[in-house]
Amino acid sequence: GIVLVAINPYEQLPIYEQDVIYAYSGQNMGDMDPHIFAVAEEAYKQMARDEKNQSIIVSGESGAGKTVSAKYAMRFFATVGGSASETNIEAKVLASSPIMEAIGNAKTTRNDNSSRFGKYIEIGFDKRYHIIGANMRTYLLEKSRVVFQAEDERNYHIFYQLCASSSLPEFKDLGLSKYWHIPALCW
Repeated sequence: GIVLVAINPYEQLPIYEQDVIYAYSGQNMGDMDPHIFAVAEEAYKQMARDEKNQSIIVSGESGAGKTVSAKYAMRFFATVGGSASETNIEAKVLASSPIMEAIGNAKTTRNDNSSRFGKYIEIGFDKRYHIIGANMRTYLLEKSRVVFQAEDERNYHIFYQLCASSSLPEFKDLGLSKYWHIPALCW
């Protein structure tokens, strides 16, 4: 299949704006510069033409921008499918599980909010190829990071959120302390 190598510039660039989405919409792969929108357009066209499911695999190491790339692909689908203003699907899918974010994200040396699990996002389209819904599943939670993390990394956010909330009445019975000194949890 098609492979796109993207580099996270760690800053906002004007290459993901609405006008760029429209520029790639309807184009053939290779007619324009390589871009996540070109990959999304190709998948969208093949879905519509062949009436078959398509997949985009976004892979990379911590801090590479996988979540951001997936977000841009969803923005593309929502815009070209005419459903961006109707559903704001991108925001709904990415914000669908704040509890999973707390449990599954940690601080690494490259990313203060690095996801420690993979995401499988399935987007549903109707017969007019408008987005009608989405489902996000998580997998491969890095359990080893519960008990160990490298120097300058921090464990899962949930542990720190619990400790920071230890003075609240509803957490009193848990025996938490703001200054827990278990090596995997100290801050």
